[in-house]
Amino acid sequence: MPEVQLDLSVPCSQLVEVRISLAPRQGPFLLSLPAWTPGSYLIRDYVRHLERLQVCQGSRPLLLERLAAAQWRVLGARAEDGSSEVPAQGELITIGYAIQATELTVRTCHLNSAHGFLALAAVILQVEGERWSPYRLTLRLPAGWQPFVPLPTSPAGGWLARDYDQLIDSPVEAGPHPCHDFTVAGVMHRWVTWGDDLPAQDERWLADVAAVCLACCRLIGEPAPAAASYLFILHLTDQGYGGLEHHDSTVLLYGRQALARPEGRRKLLQLVAHEYLHQWNVRRLRPAQLTPIDYDRASIVPTLWFAEGITSYVDQFLPLAAGLGGEQELLEDLGSDLSRYLLTPGRRLQSLLQSSEEAWVKLYRQDAHSGDNQISYYLKGAVLALVLDLHLRRHGSWLGAVLQQLWQSLGRQGRGYSQQDLIQAFAGPAPDLSTLLPLWLESTDDPPIALYLADLGLRLVAEPAETWFSGLQLEIAAGGQLRLRQVERHGPAQQAGLEVGDELLAIDRQRLTTVEQLTAHTRLGAPEPPVLQLLIARRQRVQELNLLLAPPRPQRWSLQIDPEAGADCALRRQRWARLQP
Repeated sequence: MPEVQLDLSVPCSQLVEVRISLAPRQGPFLLSLPAWTPGSYLIRDYVRHLERLQVCQGSRPLLLERLAAAQWRVLGARAEDGSSEVPAQGELITIGYAIQATELTVRTCHLNSAHGFLALAAVILQVEGERWSPYRLTLRLPAGWQPFVPLPTSPAGGWLARDYDQLIDSPVEAGPHPCHDFTVAGVMHRWVTWGDDLPAQDERWLADVAAVCLACCRLIGEPAPAAASYLFILHLTDQGYGGLEHHDSTVLLYGRQALARPEGRRKLLQLVAHEYLHQWNVRRLRPAQLTPIDYDRASIVPTLWFAEGITSYVDQFLPLAAGLGGEQELLEDLGSDLSRYLLTPGRRLQSLLQSSEEAWVKLYRQDAHSGDNQISYYLKGAVLALVLDLHLRRHGSWLGAVLQQLWQSLGRQGRGYSQQDLIQAFAGPAPDLSTLLPLWLESTDDPPIALYLADLGLRLVAEPAETWFSGLQLEIAAGGQLRLRQVERHGPAQQAGLEVGDELLAIDRQRLTTVEQLTAHTRLGAPEPPVLQLLIARRQRVQELNLLLAPPRPQRWSLQIDPEAGADCALRRQRWARLQP
């Protein structure tokens, strides 16, 4: 059994010392470090943080031949004639190296005097021939620190993983953190926070989390969680947002500033719901392209719209289904997503299927132009989930029934699903979806949102802008300059010749120092869109441009109850809002 020791005992170094011990099953063998971590579809080249790799058999250092950026062949010790000997089978080999842990996200590693967090895909080398072997993991920690690892403990100390996949799917948090236990349907759960002790500050927090977890179980049609035990890790920082699902745990990143807002607690509960539901959808009910996972390269996954979009849709409903919050809050949150979708020009260029397939090169590589050429499969996937849910309800079914059927037929058996599996599952209760669903996935047209919202007595209402449309967004740069942060494709600013990064100096010969001054110059008043004379600086050269503004566009959309809708709409809306058939 390979044994892995992770040494975090000198946290100020921000280095994790790694030692892997095993008896080789063969002669020359390969070592490789994963290039990405499941749930976050971007090649991250974790090998850039690896240093001082050395392999020894007994006291003899073995030769390493680098075959790729993150792959080595382990040869034998150097013989007297300069050749390499074959590593002796059965004799212990030790692999040692260090990992720099300086990046604080849910998918990387961070070590300092306050805590340690390790995404193990970025830490532990894969040894050829040992992927399906059991592993034992041990930690060396500073005095006073406690480890939090979602693996069963070993009688010999440390933790046991049934194979390499389970090992690197287990995030490690360590530090002098309080840990809070609670149960969900008799299953032990743990909550650990680095930052502030959230359960100590909010006496209802754990009870509300447990209620949301139970709502997830009900949605999937199960009386209890899929995991035998579950670990929540929360990094509560000044700012930030994110989550990463694992088989028996999740890591959350949330900002104190966001938590302090009126909707902050509700949004954190929605994040909890999202990652907890992934315990089924994504982790056990998994796309076929991730069964098994290829850690070395990108696998095109055309069904990410289902894996993330469906989850993003229902995560807003789950707190309400748990008895927390009200219908109006749901309409506000869902309306915000619909508004964001309708205000994203890229939805006209990239289909939902393309968004799923291009995740590796687009969604996780956002820049100032991303809104013009792409749409998130999280966001449009949630919009399509709304349409699918309401379409199914017209046929006497609902989204939860499809989730439950897929879980029973595929998830329980560990069989990965294909696009065709999903289409067949949706077309079961609604046969016309065999044609409509592929069309909605492949088209860049909006699905008929308003048509289906009317079934619930809801309508999208545009909030008119108070300014002419300029097609640009400003930001205050580090030096205090006003710079263009975004320039919409084919919009007035781009047609005027403006570019992202330009510094805006003056409008109509008036010096600009604040974003509000631009608003004043573009405010509605004249009967026709005016032409503004701009003075800009681009790469230290000053030039004049004329910006012809365009008619105003909606600045946002809200989801509202139609006062003319009948009582039957209200009854349908009530069941829909509470995730009831």
